[in-house]
Amino acid sequence: MQRISLAHGEGGELTHRLIQDVFIRSFGHSEQTRFDSAILDIPAHTIAVTTDSYVVKPLIFPGGNIGKLAITGTVNDLAVSGAVPHVITAGFILEEGFPIKSLKEIVNTMAGEAERAGVNIIAGDTKVVEKGSVDGLFINTTGIGVMQAQHPLKPEMVQNGDSVIISGTIGDHGVAILSARQELGLLTDVRSDCASLNHLIHELLGEVKGIRIMRDPTRGGLATTLVELCEDFHFTIEMDEASIPVRADVQGACDILGYDPLYLANEGKVVIIVDSKDEQKAIDILKCHETGRDARVIGHITSCPVQTGKLLLRTAVGTTRRLNRLSGQLLPRIC
Repeated sequence: MQRISLAHGEGGELTHRLIQDVFIRSFGHSEQTRFDSAILDIPAHTIAVTTDSYVVKPLIFPGGNIGKLAITGTVNDLAVSGAVPHVITAGFILEEGFPIKSLKEIVNTMAGEAERAGVNIIAGDTKVVEKGSVDGLFINTTGIGVMQAQHPLKPEMVQNGDSVIISGTIGDHGVAILSARQELGLLTDVRSDCASLNHLIHELLGEVKGIRIMRDPTRGGLATTLVELCEDFHFTIEMDEASIPVRADVQGACDILGYDPLYLANEGKVVIIVDSKDEQKAIDILKCHETGRDARVIGHITSCPVQTGKLLLRTAVGTTRRLNRLSGQLLPRIC
């Protein structure tokens, strides 16, 4: 089996072969590889830029791999900001001895997901480090998108009664990763929800005028994401626990292991705050997409503006408690 060697990172013949045989074969754009920078022709609009690093363990998991995660995570960060994703760069840090066959599988997955999302991977870099310096493969991406001026998000318009929507079940990615590690004897068929949401979000922004703000609830889960929104934009959200969609097998895994699905990572969900008059229209659009078929209204804005925003959860027994950010480490190396 062919494996990555330190010579693959030296910039010589092996580096050239790796780039040609793995990256250009999957990503294309061979003309641009002759230069030290990709030359972009971007329309004269405001752009959005995001960057992220991916260090998930294991690299391949039910429903995806680190390559798919790198594309969907970058695409979704741009989309929830109101931008149409345009191009992505990708940097690879490879451990000496990493199987080239596995690298090809991951890179091909990236290329396929980028094609589905309608983005181009236009620049990148590869570094090889000594065995033990990284765990197989790390990926860094930067994404650039074009803001849609005709449908801007308006967080300053949030008001009492606005609806909070989640596009589907929560905690799927966290449980899929935990199961794939096989460290706790957890047997489940849960697959990661890893998916690019830009087409769904673009339709929402085009059809629903009352959308105030969107976020993708990744690390820290739904609860941490909503706490951050409440504190950053000075409003209070009251969620209804019974309305939050959780797969039975995800809830079962959480019950066994003592986790709260509200704090488990998601990689293919979007949280939307929308004018209550538009909530049903938003739900109808979401449910027309595979990635939004389990969309629910899970709460409402109850106080706005307030000096210190907070997230409240109305429990199944009728009590209300305050939720805070994730404290400490729940699941390491999930994205």
